[in-house]
Amino acid sequence: MVPIMVPGKWSAPTAMANLTRPDKMDITLPYILTHPGTITISTRMVGMTMVRPEELENQAAYLEGLCNTLVAGAEIERGEIAEKEAFRTKIEQVCRAAITEYEVTQNSLVNFPSPSVQLKCFGSLSSGFATKASDMDLGLVSPLSLPQPDAAGSPIPRLIEKAFLELGLGARLLTRTRVPIIKLCEKPPEKLLVDLLEEREKWEKGIVDNDHADAADEDENAEMEYLVKEGTGDPTDDLSGQKADRSLPTGSSNEPALPAIRQPENQSLSAYYNVAKRILRKMGGRDITLSNCRELVEEDYIMLNKVCEAFLKGLRDPELKRRLSDYLSLSFKPLPNGPNYRSLAGVFAQMEGERIVMLCESDSAIGSVEDAEESARMLIVSWKNLQNQPHFGIEPLAYTKQLQLHLEKLKKLPTAQLLTLEQNQHEAATGYHARTLKILSNLRPRNDSDAEAAKQFIIDKYTAGVWPSTVRAQVREFVDSTNGALSLVAVARRHKSLQLALELEKAVEHRLYDTSLESDIRKYISILRGPMRESIVHDPQYDYVVPVTKHNIETVKRMRGLRDPAKMAVNQPRDPYKDKLEFPKSGVGVQCDINFAAHLALHNTLLLRCYSHSDPRVRPLVLFIKHWAKVRGINTPYRGTLSSYGYVLMMLHYLVNVVQPFVCPNLQALGPPPPPEGMSPTGLDETIMCRGHFVGFWRDEAEILRLAQMNQLNGNRDSLGQLLRGFFEYYAQNGSMSTYPGRGYDWGRDVLSIRTPGGLLSKTDKGWTGAKTVIEYRPNAAVNSPSTDTPPPAPHMALKSSADPTATTEGATGHEVASPSLGKAATNSAATHKNGEVKEVRHRYLFAIEDPFELDHNVARTVTHNGIVAIRDEFRRAWRIIKAAGLGNFNEELLQDVAAVKEEGEKSTYLQLLDEIHGWELFE
Repeated sequence: MVPIMVPGKWSAPTAMANLTRPDKMDITLPYILTHPGTITISTRMVGMTMVRPEELENQAAYLEGLCNTLVAGAEIERGEIAEKEAFRTKIEQVCRAAITEYEVTQNSLVNFPSPSVQLKCFGSLSSGFATKASDMDLGLVSPLSLPQPDAAGSPIPRLIEKAFLELGLGARLLTRTRVPIIKLCEKPPEKLLVDLLEEREKWEKGIVDNDHADAADEDENAEMEYLVKEGTGDPTDDLSGQKADRSLPTGSSNEPALPAIRQPENQSLSAYYNVAKRILRKMGGRDITLSNCRELVEEDYIMLNKVCEAFLKGLRDPELKRRLSDYLSLSFKPLPNGPNYRSLAGVFAQMEGERIVMLCESDSAIGSVEDAEESARMLIVSWKNLQNQPHFGIEPLAYTKQLQLHLEKLKKLPTAQLLTLEQNQHEAATGYHARTLKILSNLRPRNDSDAEAAKQFIIDKYTAGVWPSTVRAQVREFVDSTNGALSLVAVARRHKSLQLALELEKAVEHRLYDTSLESDIRKYISILRGPMRESIVHDPQYDYVVPVTKHNIETVKRMRGLRDPAKMAVNQPRDPYKDKLEFPKSGVGVQCDINFAAHLALHNTLLLRCYSHSDPRVRPLVLFIKHWAKVRGINTPYRGTLSSYGYVLMMLHYLVNVVQPFVCPNLQALGPPPPPEGMSPTGLDETIMCRGHFVGFWRDEAEILRLAQMNQLNGNRDSLGQLLRGFFEYYAQNGSMSTYPGRGYDWGRDVLSIRTPGGLLSKTDKGWTGAKTVIEYRPNAAVNSPSTDTPPPAPHMALKSSADPTATTEGATGHEVASPSLGKAATNSAATHKNGEVKEVRHRYLFAIEDPFELDHNVARTVTHNGIVAIRDEFRRAWRIIKAAGLGNFNEELLQDVAAVKEEGEKSTYLQLLDEIHGWELFE
């Protein structure tokens, strides 16, 4: 039986016409059999994997139990919703007052209607898919304001931020997002509020943190901090010494002058390379990449060559500079038979590779096995031949790739790995030691008589590579002052104890431990830095240890209960997504994000809410999947995985298009038809068109609810457990399904599209076959500078990917530049404009989910290679656990929290480190 679906506000004939279409019906096998010729059965609708009924029943029961338990504890409580609504009402009044005052005083709109300004809730709180502690998403709407609040140059975001701060609320305007967003908290800690006010004051004075802006693109500041600390041995935030070694060219000539770049003492090649990249970017240039190689013009290459030449001339090591300058590819002289184009990344690869070759050609007492040494010699010859390749400039990107491939081979040489051995910043001493042992497993003394010399050479290389310099000096002192033969194990143990002492010291200085523990921790730091003692029983594994005595044993025992200091933020790499202005996760009252361009998001939210009304099973299913993605660590877009909204669309696609009979009807297919092509959107109802996008769908919530309660919207009676089982099977594999017709999702080819009958489009048809880089000019008049100068033209340009040279980014905000020369002009204009910034935005299509209304927007654009691997691995893991549950095997936990597992593993690692440092003997 085909269920009847009643339309909402539009005409009944339209809806009835839809019902006569097979793709609007609840297609089941009995229906197909009784209506021959109605529909063509594709290969996706035949062939179902057979599973024993008892296994299916066990699997469904397992998931049903998990879902019921989870949903009962995850649903947001009414009191929390009321608290958030009260806060929304309060801040809405603040927004109204601020905007009204501005419109009256600045725009002379004395009759400006204050109620026209609204803060509308969207997202999970409004869609019905909110869980406990869900943040509130609000969209600011002020239809009578000109320019609109989300327009470039609008002062409204900054006005509202100031109004919130003056009330003592924690407010921070995010300036590097697609549109302005204010993060807001009700009860900020005193220090956070002070920091937010200071940040606001800096903006009012026109102070722009350029280094911080750069760090948002690349984690360069951490590297710069590293090189300063490495040179002094002390922490410092003053980078002025490094900045003095780089300067931009000046002059009125169109020919770019040679910038001055110098590599300071103790600066690594990678840090020096980051400086060169930054200078190239500040000059308005860009390096050659796969996505922009077809767009660069002669002026780009000239500027790039100038920076590359300065990069080489600024090298600190004169011998390395001399060797590189002798190569044809780095002579920077005009070539008779072709261009001498090159990439900055390629020059950096040449520097790294030649440094390795220099070291390998020096004499040492240790080497690889004979066959490996012969291979190394041949590789070095090949490397030198590559540097003198006469036609390197014809295809600079291909030449760079050759250089990088050769470099990777050089880096894998065991001898090279030992000769370039260095502890990475924030690398654990345990990891550094393990890495050293792995390298040594492929090496041997050149002669038996060299065994002792080789042993000392290894200890010297290990010690010289220790980071930071303060710990390195202490390890060196231990090596030099110890009488008799020392093993690498003993040196590494000294290193581990000193690094642990330093990490504990930093944690105490930043008050990261309870104050009642500080006295014991300081005592323990002294123990760790104290003299090591030789084993009494001459245990070769514990020849030298930090002794545990009858006097300090209680202190050592208490240290086993500490949290590992190495995992604390002060001892970890700087997280570009966290800074001193980040809000705490709890203890600050209600938190929310205020979006200034939420018009489409409001329609999206209503669409999701209507889907939640269409069947009582939709909400618990979505809540379960959101929780699963969260505990498994795959729902953080800015770390390369998928947003919660993306998982909601994945579930809705499955319920609308995969399950047979369907659970949810296609609400967009049941909506009003789009307006005729060419028809002006002006005057159309806002439920039809929103900012140039068709937003029609069946939005009669009351009618949807009524029909759902009468079981008239679908013919599906599957349990929650059965539906969850099918969901995981669908996304875990692309073979035949076992409970529904068709095959699993094809991650490589398919685009999820809940608006489309059938739910799938191909990446090829969408033009989403290769990553694309879009150059965006972002005017900062309202967000980074008090000035409101008019932004330059051509604010947005799309670069074609070489993988798809004819494709452009659809629907780009502003203008797209197809011409290389025009693109260059726009780039220069944007780069030199004092109130704007040029940013390359990467659009990825590894996973593709079409937004229901903004059809050129990939909801999964944030998913990186590592992200897609993690997501797919988690679906496979879940499906493996579900299948095992069908056989009565419950060894793995489907909803196991990866963060808790990680914390448990870190604790175990910390205890193993203490055992390693102290050994098992008790000394007098």
